[in-house]
Amino acid sequence: MMKKMKTLSGLFLLLLVLLLVVGCSGNKTASEGEKGEEIELKDPEDVGYPDKISYWTELVPNVAATSKSLNDVAAYQELEKITGTKVEFKHPSGEGSDITEQFNLMVASGKLPDVIEYNWRTVPNGPDQAIEAGTIIRLNELIERYAPNLTKYLNENPEVKKMVTTDDGNIYTFPFLRGDESLMVFLGMIIRQDWLDKLNLEVPTTISEWEEVLTAIKNEDPNGNGKADEIPLIVQLNDFKYIGAFVGAYGIHAQFYNDNGTVKYGSIQPEFKDFLTTMNSWYEKGLLDPDFSAVDSKLMDAKVTNDQLGSFFGFSGGGIGKYTGLMEEKNPDFKLIPAPNPSLKEGEKAATGHLEHAYSGMHSAAISGTAENPEEIVKWLDYAYSEEGHMLFNFGIEGESYEMIDGTPTYTEEITNNPDGLPMTQALGKYIRASYGGPLIQDKRYLEQYYELPEQKDAIKIWGETAENKINMPPITLNVEESEEFNSIMSDINTHYDETVINFIMGEEPMDHFDDFVETLKGMGIERAIELQQAALDRYMER
Repeated sequence: MMKKMKTLSGLFLLLLVLLLVVGCSGNKTASEGEKGEEIELKDPEDVGYPDKISYWTELVPNVAATSKSLNDVAAYQELEKITGTKVEFKHPSGEGSDITEQFNLMVASGKLPDVIEYNWRTVPNGPDQAIEAGTIIRLNELIERYAPNLTKYLNENPEVKKMVTTDDGNIYTFPFLRGDESLMVFLGMIIRQDWLDKLNLEVPTTISEWEEVLTAIKNEDPNGNGKADEIPLIVQLNDFKYIGAFVGAYGIHAQFYNDNGTVKYGSIQPEFKDFLTTMNSWYEKGLLDPDFSAVDSKLMDAKVTNDQLGSFFGFSGGGIGKYTGLMEEKNPDFKLIPAPNPSLKEGEKAATGHLEHAYSGMHSAAISGTAENPEEIVKWLDYAYSEEGHMLFNFGIEGESYEMIDGTPTYTEEITNNPDGLPMTQALGKYIRASYGGPLIQDKRYLEQYYELPEQKDAIKIWGETAENKINMPPITLNVEESEEFNSIMSDINTHYDETVINFIMGEEPMDHFDDFVETLKGMGIERAIELQQAALDRYMER
């Protein structure tokens, strides 16, 4: 009953957001008035930094561990000294769907801060409608006039400019950009090397090898405490739903994918039934954690630091690096290593694994339609894309968090060997934003030091080279009409999908009902959703 009420509440909230988006007639662009007349933009020389702004953004766990707000982070304290701008940060609570719900409530209320950092590619009806409604503003002209640093980068990187521009030609955010290919792979399968050594097993590369390893972890007490308390594997629902963990072994992606120019939806393909059959078998055998559908970061931390978890899908930094640091004194033998994206046959590559684009939409800052000083805010946001701002948000404060050694910004022991015992990822969170994202260009020199362990450096190569990733969708955008229809379809589908897929894996839904599941998704409009994605892909390829 509670689940049903929560679902109805979520649908009502989404309806409020959609009504607001359709009903509003706000500022379409900072260079247009209420009736579309041109407004003369100020001379850049006459535009300074704003005195104060309000800014809504998530406070990620590795920052929240040491800071109550981004106001406590050294990069923003220094930025205030440079620009004189005081920032009132507003942080939603919780993780994942909690943040989405609070974002929707904020938009529905119409009470918007000046800057809203979010993945605007994913909002109901798309970023073009958000501009049309006045929720956020078009930034093209403002960026060209008041953001010389971002303008220079986009002009020098036309493929990135293509990614941050909608089909209607709108640039809608100050983007988080990955400045090098080495920054685009950072998630994959991670396994306990010390347990493999105890069990005299090799790193698994195929689905059958994974089952052999997971079974040994469950049955042969690798943590040596005499209890059958080992958890062989955690893969969360969203990891295989949106990223393709283990699904890529079956030649598909669980969601929409690009099969040589033709969009398909992986979860209605026969191969997805094979994947679910394997996951159900692993669940029934106790190889997949029974909490897989409800694991949050705190529960994951507990399972790892209690010396129980054998393998999981996670980050090279916030997984391998974080947990190695946390377990260093507790268990000196503890060792995590990256495992290849699994395939069905030895020597094959998975069809897909984790691979980000230079721009994916996350951690990007839009200016709301209610902001009174957009020119000044644009100038303030552009500072992060300048040479000085780039150093500040990637490396922090010279003399504190980094020093220049032979021309290279090098993190100090405040970061690499924190005197308070903080893992590097949390130490970085006190100073910079490059370690997780923000409106900036991420520097590979940050990563080269952040990945202080050889296993982390190996992860980039292992995860990157063991997946084809040819079927991955580019960062397409749907137009206003398509977005409205697509989100209406997928809102219902995703609710049904999540519940049913979890039930398939847990055995509460018989696997011989898979064809009924496919037919239900078709009845709910998945084929029309595929058509909408196809149209957007076609337009993206023609940009």
